[in-house]
Amino acid sequence: MSTNVRIGIAGLGTVGAGVLKIIKEHGDLLEARSGAHLTVTAVSGRDKTKDRGVSLDGITWHDDARDLADDPNVDIVLELIGGSDGVAKDLCVKSLLNGKPVVTANKALLAEHGNALAKLAETHNAQLAYEAAVAGGIPIIKALREGLAGNAISRVYGILNGTCNYILTEMEETGGEFDAILKDAQDLGYAEADPGFDIDGVDAAHKLAILTSVAFGTPVDFASVYIEGIRNVTAADITAASELGYRIRLLGVARRTEKGIEQRVHPCMVRHETTIANVNGVFNAVVVDGDFVDETSYVGRGAGEGPTASAVVADIVDIALGRHTPTFGIPVSKMTEIPTVPVEDHVGAYYVCLTVYDKPGVIADVSAVFRDENISIESLLQRGRSKQEAVSVILVTHEVQEAALVRALGKIEKFAHSVAKPRMIRIVSL
Repeated sequence: MSTNVRIGIAGLGTVGAGVLKIIKEHGDLLEARSGAHLTVTAVSGRDKTKDRGVSLDGITWHDDARDLADDPNVDIVLELIGGSDGVAKDLCVKSLLNGKPVVTANKALLAEHGNALAKLAETHNAQLAYEAAVAGGIPIIKALREGLAGNAISRVYGILNGTCNYILTEMEETGGEFDAILKDAQDLGYAEADPGFDIDGVDAAHKLAILTSVAFGTPVDFASVYIEGIRNVTAADITAASELGYRIRLLGVARRTEKGIEQRVHPCMVRHETTIANVNGVFNAVVVDGDFVDETSYVGRGAGEGPTASAVVADIVDIALGRHTPTFGIPVSKMTEIPTVPVEDHVGAYYVCLTVYDKPGVIADVSAVFRDENISIESLLQRGRSKQEAVSVILVTHEVQEAALVRALGKIEKFAHSVAKPRMIRIVSL
């Protein structure tokens, strides 16, 4: 690019304002690193009069963000609006058709339309960069595409949503139940007023679909990600996990097996001593297993103005330097379709909590069901003793195929002495 790179920003929320601040405060440093003078020349946002803590003097305002794609004074378009469709998608498509590089923090857009956008970028020789879309300030996309390019990746997993990690950490530290901790997280600004995308695992699944594509050279396949959130995790589960030597974390796991690729997001029990178990609060973490480097871990803030804006600016610098890497690590034409392994085929150990009336023969009935499904029990613990009230029975299984366990729990739920739907949490060996 020329020595003067002109930037257009669509979306002046937390991240967009953060990018403006970084470019203003670190102009000289960025010029030294990129070889170009970076200037924001045009912006688009919801409210032109809003005070964002940074001056917009001398910057062209576009009421319609899509106009940034045609602005002759914009060399790089930043899409920081969000959403998988609508204006965000229109802007990216139009910019790439015009041969303009696009930088986005939009994981939903990439998870839903990443393959088509990557092909469009290649066809029109324009970069599509998105470091900020996955794990905020952690440079995991660059690590996978470049730093680990000499490795065949067998697994990538991690904590990909800070809201869920904060809630689970607080439940562990305070003993509080999910609903109360969620309310606290909303009051502190860590959770949205409508937190569904976060707590139901969708946000983490968007990010995992992107990581899977980069790690394994396969098209983005969000529809194949198994998704389970944290709404059903109880304080009792947190306590039991601790007593068993585990912590509960919402993980996104992508693993290549002989049958294909597993892509799953769900609560996991992980050993206290593992790296991932000791990532607390709103922090994110990603762990990658490569055949030559073994295990590498990346920890940092996964959201917020500073970390996300930092990742956006890093992509701008790469583009200014002329670094041109295929969107998902390899050209779209070289991507390989790899079968998806359904979660029912997953084999592992499980934590199971049954709520039953304390009557003679209950444990024998449960054991018989497990025996019929060829499920071996590693340990069993009954909490409390009362003939009038329900008690909790906690089981830990040896490795078993998930489909068999689901069948067993379905039978147990129908018992006359079963009070509530059995809960299970996968135990992950890291």
